[in-house]
Amino acid sequence: MHAYRSHTCADLNLANKGDTVRLAGWVHRVRDHGGVLFIDLRDHYGITQVLCDPDSPVFAQVEKVRSEWCIRIDGLVKARAEGLVNAKIPTGEIEVYIRDIEVLGKVNGDLPLQVFGDQEYPEETRLRYRYLDLRREKMQNNMVLRSDVVSSIRKRMWDQGFKEFQTPIITASSPEGARDFLVPSRLHPGKFYALPQAPQQFKQLLMVSGFDKYFQIAPCFRDEDPRADRSPTDFYQLDLEMSFVEQQDVFDTIQPVIAGVFEEFGGGKKVDQTWEQISYKDAALWYGSDKPDLRNPIKMQVVSDHFAGSGFAIFAKLLEQEGTEVRAIPAPKGGSRKFCDRMNAFAQKEGLPGMGYIFWREKTADAVAQELGITVKEAQAKLKSGEVEGGMEAAGPLAKNIGPERTEAIRQQLGLGVGDAAFFLGGKPKTFEAIAGRARNIIGEELGLTDTDRFAFAWIVDFPIYEKDAETGKIDFEHNPFSMPQGGMEALQGDPLEVLGFQYDLACNGYELVSGAIRNHKPEIMFKAFEIAGYGEEEVRKRFGGMVNAFQYGAPPHGGCAAGIDRIVMLLAEEQNIREVILFPMNQRAEDLMMNAPSEPTSDQLMELGLRVIPQE
Repeated sequence: MHAYRSHTCADLNLANKGDTVRLAGWVHRVRDHGGVLFIDLRDHYGITQVLCDPDSPVFAQVEKVRSEWCIRIDGLVKARAEGLVNAKIPTGEIEVYIRDIEVLGKVNGDLPLQVFGDQEYPEETRLRYRYLDLRREKMQNNMVLRSDVVSSIRKRMWDQGFKEFQTPIITASSPEGARDFLVPSRLHPGKFYALPQAPQQFKQLLMVSGFDKYFQIAPCFRDEDPRADRSPTDFYQLDLEMSFVEQQDVFDTIQPVIAGVFEEFGGGKKVDQTWEQISYKDAALWYGSDKPDLRNPIKMQVVSDHFAGSGFAIFAKLLEQEGTEVRAIPAPKGGSRKFCDRMNAFAQKEGLPGMGYIFWREKTADAVAQELGITVKEAQAKLKSGEVEGGMEAAGPLAKNIGPERTEAIRQQLGLGVGDAAFFLGGKPKTFEAIAGRARNIIGEELGLTDTDRFAFAWIVDFPIYEKDAETGKIDFEHNPFSMPQGGMEALQGDPLEVLGFQYDLACNGYELVSGAIRNHKPEIMFKAFEIAGYGEEEVRKRFGGMVNAFQYGAPPHGGCAAGIDRIVMLLAEEQNIREVILFPMNQRAEDLMMNAPSEPTSDQLMELGLRVIPQE
């Protein structure tokens, strides 16, 4: 028999009745039933109930066993008594009577967190003792899911004729939207390598090298501020690149891979088969986000005309300023003052003065009485008899200020009726779009409009290549600096803020899953594109010399994209935090509490690298 086990803790069933077996694993929990000791023995595969009665030669040893000890047991498989079968686990029809035990690893002291049970622990504790946290069933399932997803992605890419290549981890620094992690060079004092933010330049060089199709499950390193859906240090992505392709070719290649993975591991949720293509401009207008959650059917609309010159002075005066507008967020079924006040309070917490609203309700007896010049009691009687039709009325401060005609025009534009509401924000769109987007999400969730049993995908296209810094007025890249501008060199002769790129993102349920572009493979267009952003030809050659030089030797048109592995798994696992699907993540302060990183280098290390640490005040 094997030194540690003949079976796993998920293998045994009634077919093994009467067999002598050997199991190894961790003590999930111990129960003492009147002198008979029951142990749930757990390994990676499952749980088997083992027990020890006073007749066992090792009863005294088994009595000492505690939770999370690692043990090996030999024993006899027996059928459980009728009525004691546990149908929740594969081994629930049998139990193993212990006849020998070996302690393979004790727990010294108290456990900092329990593996058995559903008790919640602070994230700092969980990350410091991640090896214990990972023993829990949910975490084991998440990591197995991650492995299976990666395996499925690889197979799907191979089936499409892609070859997998690995690009360097130690490379040169390049501006790709985040801070680099720098690596000092011992052999070249004063010079630094960088960990790649993405394999961007190398995958383009592979196309110049004639490989046609490439992919890899690539580690990427970016010194970024952490978020619930973003690691502050490193992450993995499905990175792919293709030669002789246009934008639609990339879409047609990646869609069956992503859709297939979500169909395979999505737990039966609906997966959109048609993926809408929405311009960046429309996404900002309709959803307040370039990664909209399309499970929510609400679309925001511009309603500036209804407020221009109206009795609502705040919006009327605002609209006299250049570049301002008023947008409405329709809220079907949100027509109550309580809900409207709650959303107004949300806007105030977000830093806005508030959020105007109108809601529509059945006309009240008070309104009928005022309209007909009769008493409320008479109005009630006329409404009850049907002599007067109740109809609908608009309520809320905005309705009173702008009057019934404008209010009715807004209702008709938004397609709303009795029991519905609309919320309004005004100003320069950049100042309120993000808050409007969050408000739209909350409205959809609270009113039950968001279809939670669905994965909704959309391509966001036509991104602007450049943006202007609000403080300095400097033009810089808004997105990927290596993207081909739509219209080529001619497009770069006009207003930079009007230049669109062949850039695209894939949004799913409010998250960005994929980002990519058709690349700028012509040196003359690349130099001009960087010149607009303030980088001269000499600077471009210095930073991207390898790629610029390569493009002078017959570079093919090419493009690709990258899909975030961590976010894909997070969505499939129905987790809200990306750290739940990463084996050993950093905390919110970019610290590894388990390995004590980052740590201070020794004096010898600094001397060898020719470095000195200057304390920051």
